[in-house]
Amino acid sequence: MSSSCDPVPSAGRRSLWRHQDFRRYLTGQAASVAGSSISAMALPVLAVLQLDASPAQVAWITFMGQLSPALLALHAGALADRHSERKQMITGDLVSAAALASVPAAAALDRLSLAQLMVVAAVQGAAGVLHDAAAISLLPSLVDRSLIQRSNSRIGALFAVAATAGSNIGAALTALLGPARALLGDVGSYLVSAWCTARIQTRETPRTRAGTHRLHAEIGEGLRYVRRDHRLRTLTLVNATTSAALALLNTLWALYLLRSLSMSPTAFGVVLGLGALGSAAGALAAPALARRYGPGPMMLVALALTPLTQIPLLLASSALAWQIGIGAALILQLACAAAAGTTQRTIRQVVTADDMQARMQAVSTWLTSGARPVAALVAGGLGTRIGVRPTMIVGTCLLLVPLVVLYRSPLRSLRQMPGAQPVPSHPGDPLMQPPVPSPGAAPAGDAQRNPAVGGGGTA
Repeated sequence: MSSSCDPVPSAGRRSLWRHQDFRRYLTGQAASVAGSSISAMALPVLAVLQLDASPAQVAWITFMGQLSPALLALHAGALADRHSERKQMITGDLVSAAALASVPAAAALDRLSLAQLMVVAAVQGAAGVLHDAAAISLLPSLVDRSLIQRSNSRIGALFAVAATAGSNIGAALTALLGPARALLGDVGSYLVSAWCTARIQTRETPRTRAGTHRLHAEIGEGLRYVRRDHRLRTLTLVNATTSAALALLNTLWALYLLRSLSMSPTAFGVVLGLGALGSAAGALAAPALARRYGPGPMMLVALALTPLTQIPLLLASSALAWQIGIGAALILQLACAAAAGTTQRTIRQVVTADDMQARMQAVSTWLTSGARPVAALVAGGLGTRIGVRPTMIVGTCLLLVPLVVLYRSPLRSLRQMPGAQPVPSHPGDPLMQPPVPSPGAAPAGDAQRNPAVGGGGTA
């Protein structure tokens, strides 16, 4: 770890679990993921069963939660590069905890309404994007760059397990306490996350840029920074196109399984649990696969396998054998998504200058978050017009787009992780420095807090 108590020269030989600040970071983030899964389980039950929400009202609650990341991701990234990342993370956690705590309080007073749930969803979305923009850019300052891939691997695996555990805890709390009071579990997770973040001792990079640039100018710098580096540009486009395709599929995935294929709720839960295991396995296997086959070929194969995993779903009937096949395909799909997501996130973090980390991540978050609600609306329109199964076929075909984007990039032949420390962007002209060449990459002329249901992609 790059702190005074954990010298960098020995970082490559040490276990990550001996890095105290990394453990605190991981514990806080895992608690937040588990808590979010509690809310994901309890809020729909609260809206549908206790407040008698219509499908349109449920959709509006979801839309309000997704709108804030699409609108605020770029601003959150610029703020994280300008100010303390830990303070921004803690602020986001505390605001989310306060907003969510208002729900059981209002329910106890018999004053809870759907309008309040929409406001809470919007506030949580805004606070969440502030937290996440700072959290993902903080990691490179906690561990040596040689450990970032292993760190992302551990994070991805633990998050998959935490999400599954949170869903089970949410179901138990909802049954025991009711959906409103079950949300107190998520409130507690935000407080744990804030406490763990406050205990991180690694010194952050001094912020010398604050107050010297307007926020919109710094946002523009982030956009141009990503556009000028072919690695960042390619991986960001891969993320955005994957997110759009999966969002279209995920919008109708549960409906397709539960209604069209007559899958029981129990079988549906088992399939989701199996998918989480695949995600954890893919994240853990990513570093070894990248070392053996190269990050570029490994990501290319993962993206090629992802559309193929949809075939059992498209051909399935309600027979038990098909349900088993769908579960196996989901394991493979989420394993591929986690392996590729862990690897591409590591590449982006390694090749990005320290003072551009949050803005670089924010560009990816902005594009992926903006793609999801649009894809969901398209899925709803197509599902109504041409049917659910044909719409799933359209989504499967769209999964070929990120494969083509990566194949046409020099990154497809990247044989080892980039190892050079990027030069920080110059305050006066941050974008004029040429990209650091990736070891193993082909010449330029040779032509990334929550797994999604039925698929996953990371910003």
